Formats: sequence, C-alpha cells, structure tokens
Amino acid sequence: MKKVDTACIIDDDPIYIFGTKLLMEDVDFCNKIMVFEDGRQALDTLKPRLLSGENLPDIILLDINMPVMDGWEFLDEFIKIPAQKKIIIYIVTSSVDQMDSAKAKSYEVVSDYVVKPLSLEKLQEIQAEL
Repeated sequence: MKKVDTACIIDDDPIYIFGTKLLMEDVDFCNKIMVFEDGRQALDTLKPRLLSGENLPDIILLDINMPVMDGWEFLDEFIKIPAQKKIIIYIVTSSVDQMDSAKAKSYEVVSDYVVKPLSLEKLQEIQAEL
C-alpha cells in the first residue's frame, strides 16, 4: 500500500483526532499529520499553500459539523482555489443523514462519505485506493 506523505484532519473533536492519529500510526498511513479544528483555520493555512503548491496535504479527512466554518463552507471555498495538485478529500462525520451523503457526492473533490468512527479497515481501504 502507498504511504501518504501528509494527511490533514479537519475536525473539532479532540477524541476523534487522537484516535485517528493512532490508527494512522498503526497502519503506517502517512509521514506527517496536519490538524485543524475548523474549516476557517484550515482554509487560512491551506489557501496560500494551494496557490504556491508547497507543503500541501495529499489527503484531507473533513468533518462537516464544526464551529466557525463547517465542512460544507470549507468545501465551497476550497473548490474556488486553483490547486497545484489534486488533494483527495474524504468526508468523515457522525451524520447519518442521507441528504448530507447526497450533498457530499455533488462535490467532485470528495472521494467518499464515511460515518464515524473511522475504522482501521476503512483507513486501510482508503490507503489501498491511493
């Protein structure tokens, strides 16, 4: 399986972040992990990197329900920025709402919609797809 250089977690739940980092270490998923607590923080950091093409994540695990800027607002802004490379985005959320799942599929940049908790098997599946 291919190892990701940089993975990005955008989520406001510290327990989920901690657990996901442990899973990533268990499967040797990536070399580096970037963490942002909301979409605004992520966008403010990633936008200049997207424009320059430097220090970009290869994959983003994005929650949709967050304070300040939620995942949908993040996606709406993210897709407006001309990126120097393709970044794979997975929605990872506690929402089981079919409308959220359908909305996620409307974004070309979203690879899949995953309901929390993120399992070891799902993380390995994501790694195998890269």
